[in-house]
Amino acid sequence: MKLRNIAIIAHVDHGKTTLVDKLLAQSGTFRENQKVAERAMDSNDLERERGITILAKCTSVQWKDTRINIVDTPGHADFGGEVERILNMVDGVIVLVDAAEGPMPQTKFVVGKALKLGLRPIVAINKIDKPEQRANEVINEVFDLFAALDATDEQLDFPILYGSAKQGWMAESPEGPQDSLAPMFDLVLKHVPAPQTEEGPFRLLGTILEANPYLGRIVTGRITSGTVKPNQAFKVLDAKGNLVEQGRISKVLGFRGLERVPVEEAEAGDIVAIAGMVKGTVADTFCDPLVEGPLPAHPIDPPTVTMTFRVNDSPLAGTEGDKVTSRVIRDRLLKEAEGNIALRITESAEKDSFEVAGRGELQLAILIETMRREGFELAVSRPKVVFSTDEATGETLEPIEEVVIDVDEEHSGVVVQKMSERRADLIEMRPSGGDRQRLVFHAPTRGLIGYLGELLTDTRGTAIMNRLFHDYAPYKGELQGRRNGVLISNDQGEAVAYALWNLEDRGPMMIEPGWKVYQGMIVGEHTRDNDLEVNVLKGKKLTNIRAAGKDEAVRLTPPIRMTLEKALAYIQDDELVEVTPKAIRLRKVWLDPNDRKRAERAKEAAVG
Repeated sequence: MKLRNIAIIAHVDHGKTTLVDKLLAQSGTFRENQKVAERAMDSNDLERERGITILAKCTSVQWKDTRINIVDTPGHADFGGEVERILNMVDGVIVLVDAAEGPMPQTKFVVGKALKLGLRPIVAINKIDKPEQRANEVINEVFDLFAALDATDEQLDFPILYGSAKQGWMAESPEGPQDSLAPMFDLVLKHVPAPQTEEGPFRLLGTILEANPYLGRIVTGRITSGTVKPNQAFKVLDAKGNLVEQGRISKVLGFRGLERVPVEEAEAGDIVAIAGMVKGTVADTFCDPLVEGPLPAHPIDPPTVTMTFRVNDSPLAGTEGDKVTSRVIRDRLLKEAEGNIALRITESAEKDSFEVAGRGELQLAILIETMRREGFELAVSRPKVVFSTDEATGETLEPIEEVVIDVDEEHSGVVVQKMSERRADLIEMRPSGGDRQRLVFHAPTRGLIGYLGELLTDTRGTAIMNRLFHDYAPYKGELQGRRNGVLISNDQGEAVAYALWNLEDRGPMMIEPGWKVYQGMIVGEHTRDNDLEVNVLKGKKLTNIRAAGKDEAVRLTPPIRMTLEKALAYIQDDELVEVTPKAIRLRKVWLDPNDRKRAERAKEAAVG
């Protein structure tokens, strides 16, 4: 059967997964009466809850006499490592662009990678049914973007489709016909070349790794040369050509719609999943025992943010989770790093904490949330940036991100002011339709940690912020930290409503009556810039004298709800987030007040 391999790439929320749903439905993959979940490709619980794609996934549809393998990719820059690997498997890309928003930072990032690999793009202008759509301007912006990314003349001569993935149609003009996605299927067959294969025995570059309880490790990739069958002997070579393992392939799985089906044989050019390996991982070459050298694997951009994962040592440790020791945390992190090559994990000398470096706060927060749901308890430090050194001058360099903020005109002043406080440079400011402004900054990653919540407060929830790693640049100097101190519990027990009510004038609380607290745990935000120890366990003194007006009911202000991302952005260097399956708590690194003072004095002496 004829083959085509394509990836659908776009910025987050531009409609990739919705488009894949419609492609599957219109190609006859499902029975007419088959019930299919919306955004069928987002199979992971966190993906469904957040409405974002985190893991790249493969599917395939049959159109006329050709099978089209489709890869759905994440849209967030934090998961860019997934996208970079995937592009090695395909021969063409559909670049999906929102008809109102136009090309955004992540579009730029992925398109740049695709053009560098020589892939030929098809541009699909999606959401053409939006009242604020500006399709013609968006096409000019896409062309300018391609030109700025050094596209070849052949790549600049891209075909264009207009349509609405949600309504299930694409056409060569914005007017229609608005009946199906057939024009997109036909264009893929015409424009995307058939997979290029090489002569020789079986070779496959591992691209996606997953663990299956029945089959063990499953590696997905494109067959570069030869054929593969179940029970065939194979060996695994790492990127340097060293032998990793040898064995026999237990199963070869082909993608057919949403299912993975065992196949008797797969040929060069096809995307398949193979099982039977014990150590082989992403970026390794799976090949016939006769093959001498590995396939080239493209380098991945380096991590920019690091966090410390520690064993939870609070007084409540072990009461809510069942995976609490450093050994199980270490095994889980190493297993994650095998499948996700954008993560880098290093162990501390004490063996009870691990430095986990990744692409951004969201990527690390998703990892923590996944571990938490699996029953892990751990304490996590504030995210820090990964610095680099200029080899020629010895100067310290820090990661700089390109930040695009879409905001209502009335709020643009406060955004520019706050970003300049965070050492950001304003690069561009232009209208983006509907009384909104698009502001483009180059800002140090350090300054952006924890900014999203503040931005939404300043703009009454109307701003949209997108970030993308830009480059390393000389260190920009110190940044102002959090302005407010915190309220710290001075004892262990259960919080009492009366005590919380009495402390309300000290600042907003982060806990509710009945919650377990311990010495050194953060229970609220102080209205001033210093930390304050408070007693949240103090009950009301009861006497047998009753006077009018003495027994009003205690009415509490609702507390600040701390989500995981919010907590990671909020804490300072001397604080930790305690994460368990049931709760997210904030605490000081040193729980005892005397230890805290000692650490503070030592820090002042070191600075002095």
